[in-house]
Amino acid sequence: MTMSNTAESLLRNWIVEQAPEQATWVDGSLDALAQGAPDRDLYIFLGYAPRKLGKADLNLTDDDLADANAAKPGWSPKGWSIDGAARVLALLTATSNRPFAERFKDLRRTSDVSEMIALYRGLPLYPDPETMDFEVGEGLRSNIRAVFEAIAHHNPFPRDNFDEHRWNHMILKALFVGSTLAPIVGLRDRANPELARILVDYAQERWAAGRPVTDELWISVRPFKDDPAIADQLSEAVGKGYLNKEVLL
Repeated sequence: MTMSNTAESLLRNWIVEQAPEQATWVDGSLDALAQGAPDRDLYIFLGYAPRKLGKADLNLTDDDLADANAAKPGWSPKGWSIDGAARVLALLTATSNRPFAERFKDLRRTSDVSEMIALYRGLPLYPDPETMDFEVGEGLRSNIRAVFEAIAHHNPFPRDNFDEHRWNHMILKALFVGSTLAPIVGLRDRANPELARILVDYAQERWAAGRPVTDELWISVRPFKDDPAIADQLSEAVGKGYLNKEVLL
């Protein structure tokens, strides 16, 4: 069984366990989509999902979350809504002659905020990740923080697919929009010297303006604290009382 099939099975079971009265509708709709039903049927399912299933968060146990991580390392559906899970499942299940990224683009363009969040949360499960570059960029550029965090938080797609430039841009934007860094999958693994320099410059600008700097920032700086490009800046910040050297240990 492939990763995507495992994820599909998990999503289907979580949905039906939480809304057993809709099992027939869910399974019948998914069967039709899997057999090549027209895109119209996919749109109908996506529209009916919140009415049929509600909008409550999935009731997931620790074992469920462990199963998700086993299906796709780093994937955490914690905080997913049941209708959002159904939307991702339908998109995974539907077969079409059209490229996946093209269908995703059509859905994104017509989606409301909650639908867009669900679509982007499903990124680690979709086929052909190399074709999703433009669509991911659109999400990262969104001025809606929840849409940005659908990509940045609890989502292994950036860790697994972003080049260094896009990764660094995502981390910096998270800071600018006031988003937390801890939920970013791969924050430590993807630390790099260029990001460390960018973050130290960012911190210095914040200090100069009398603004606080989150301790989370130093997670990506710590491995490169002795880099000549930033070591003097860090030492100066400690000397001026801006920075507690303990956060660099």
